[in-house]
Amino acid sequence: MRNLFRYISFMLLAAALASCNKYLDVAPKSTLSEEELFLSEVGFQQALTGVYSQLASRALYGDNLTMGFMSALAQNYSVSGAGAPFLETRALNYASGEVIGYTNAIWSAAYSAIAGANKVILNTESKRNVLSDAGYATIRAEALGLRALLHFDMLRIFGQEYTAGAGKKAVPYKKTVDQNPVVPSVTEEVVSLALQDLAEAQDLLKDYDPILTGAVNRRIKMNYYALKALEARIRLYAGDMQSAFNAAEEVVSPAVFPLITFSRASAAPAFRDRLYLTEQVFCIRVRDMLNWVNNEYFRFYGNANMRLTRSNSNFQTLYETSTGGGTDFRYLYRIEQDGGSPFPSKYWQTYTASNTLDSNRLDQYVPAIRLSEMYYIMAESAATPAEGAAYLNVVRKGRGIAELAPGSITAAALQNEITKEYQKEFYAEGQLFFYYKRRKIARMQFMNTNVALSKYVLPIPDSELEFNPNYN
Repeated sequence: MRNLFRYISFMLLAAALASCNKYLDVAPKSTLSEEELFLSEVGFQQALTGVYSQLASRALYGDNLTMGFMSALAQNYSVSGAGAPFLETRALNYASGEVIGYTNAIWSAAYSAIAGANKVILNTESKRNVLSDAGYATIRAEALGLRALLHFDMLRIFGQEYTAGAGKKAVPYKKTVDQNPVVPSVTEEVVSLALQDLAEAQDLLKDYDPILTGAVNRRIKMNYYALKALEARIRLYAGDMQSAFNAAEEVVSPAVFPLITFSRASAAPAFRDRLYLTEQVFCIRVRDMLNWVNNEYFRFYGNANMRLTRSNSNFQTLYETSTGGGTDFRYLYRIEQDGGSPFPSKYWQTYTASNTLDSNRLDQYVPAIRLSEMYYIMAESAATPAEGAAYLNVVRKGRGIAELAPGSITAAALQNEITKEYQKEFYAEGQLFFYYKRRKIARMQFMNTNVALSKYVLPIPDSELEFNPNYN
């Protein structure tokens, strides 16, 4: 089993490095040995691009951790019938071959990408002399940020929520590249190690990241604000409300990522920004995503009855159209009709660019961290319900719906409104399941029965348990 694991890990990393694209205006060569790769700054960039390529795979953020598996767990879809996608996933049947297949793929791909990030991090020290100061800072910081992101998401999937599992073994926090089994870190240690990586990365980038001077094309990299946003997400998960608020505020206050305008959100279909690109603090470029967005998931030209969607009445419930939500941009312009039935068009873009490296194109990006989440974090961690409502109102106003009355809102009512915003905002993005888990919500929207809190913890793959005896 150990030899098999080594072989799979090696092949995944090799495939990632071989598939790197021309994003950085370099042509990665799969024939380069690791030693040759890290002999120049361009080689370091190639290796880092390989890690981003792994994140964009269907096993990770290109599909499973966003629009696919994680969204199905959160009950975003209702399609049924023989052969329908995600039937066992939506039933939370974790012993099924379907779910096991997805969790195995996620675990393997995540730790392969972590190994790739670790190679970059370790070589920035041993080969420091081949890197410029700016190159060292940006390359090492991005790799540290990606390592933190991946470990934190493995924790959110396979570990208990923080209040119940802080001192319990969760997932290994891997900082080496060897194949030796690592004792799984307890939840609070994973959080601590991720925050350490983020702190070092922020310190490296604060003097070098072009995004700090307005280069928003850096949104498709683990930029400085993405590091702060991830910090806010992690600190909220751990219950450190003031630190979460402070980190989120640092992302919001420079106004680098403005909320979508009505004109962009409501433009004619051929020009509409359904992604809300200006709000993306960090998004992942997935070059071939239309292959499954159109043909398997949302449009599904082969069989319209198998699309990942919900009914018109479900979408009306989700966006509260009977109580003022009918003006919501997200409902009006991102729930579209195809053949007489609704489909979520967030990932369906008609933008075509002549320049394949155009950072403004809309048809190849998957959201990883949105500006709206920072406002939600500030609303949840604000000193008073009135202050929290004011932060939530920024997004509500920016989505075309009525603002809350801050003066009369209670803490419970505010939290209820935050929940509804997560449900609306992160439809088909994979974040809703994690919100339900963190808040220990017993009844997911559109479910008829309560969910046992144990269902928010997915089982560690058997291959890992066999390989690593340290879980007992």
